[in-house]
Amino acid sequence: MATTVTSKGQVTIPKPVRDHLGIGPGSQIAFRRAADGSIVIEKADGTRQPSRFAKLVGIAGPGPSTDEIMATTRGE
Repeated sequence: MATTVTSKGQVTIPKPVRDHLGIGPGSQIAFRRAADGSIVIEKADGTRQPSRFAKLVGIAGPGPSTDEIMATTRGE
């Protein structure tokens, strides 16, 4: 998505980006430089949308214990 910078240095944040970040009129945003040198925009209150991977953590259940895994690999 592209946008144009005005003579005052202002831009309109595209609606899909505003919706994803959960920002609206009066919201504050922050810009930070990522490790790869790119610039990241995020909501300034410090809350971030969880990544698609973070949303999956824990959905498979607790799984077997170490003792259960060892017994299975030993054929017990």
